[in-house]
Amino acid sequence: MKIAVFGASGRSGIPFVKQALEQGHELTVLVRTPSKLGVEHPHLTVLQGDILKESDVLKTIEGNDAVVSLIGHSKNSPKDLQATATSYVLKAMHTHEVTRLISLTGAAVKAQKDVAQKWFGRIIEGVMQLVAKDVLNDGKAHATLIAKSSVDWTIVRGPRLTEGPLTKDYKTGYFKMESPFVSRADIAHFILRELDNPTYIHEYPLISAK
Repeated sequence: MKIAVFGASGRSGIPFVKQALEQGHELTVLVRTPSKLGVEHPHLTVLQGDILKESDVLKTIEGNDAVVSLIGHSKNSPKDLQATATSYVLKAMHTHEVTRLISLTGAAVKAQKDVAQKWFGRIIEGVMQLVAKDVLNDGKAHATLIAKSSVDWTIVRGPRLTEGPLTKDYKTGYFKMESPFVSRADIAHFILRELDNPTYIHEYPLISAK
């Protein structure tokens, strides 16, 4: 599969890129600083640019079968990073007739099918409201844009992301989280699984360690 990836040089992006290449996928990634990616491969095309520049997004998506968005906020990123970038992604997908999109966001972004969470689930949401309200609001806004679109989308929602190893032992769906953690490697594994065998089209699955 040919996949356009945004956020490839971030902490969640690098595990995804490595696993995707290991599985034989062809990637086109848009990064501001290519040296931060630290990966070279015959099936990896690296474009230098900005997710907030519409023409760069358009070029990245051209010729691909699917789009994976792993963009996250940094210290100096705008408050509406995810929403603005997502609007460009959706427009480019329409232009190039690409229909599959998977986007990563936080577990504090709620879905209609959610069940009541245990205490740590409520704490995650409370902390986000207190210390990262702009990030949470941006995550919600980007999810709303995607849900209103015509693409085959999946919004993956993760709790606290760790640098732990790939375990392939995680839960997905709508459930009471037994763990407030999940490794970025396991998130990458799940996204690739969902690309190969879609089971959450137009869904907001949670993911957490078992």
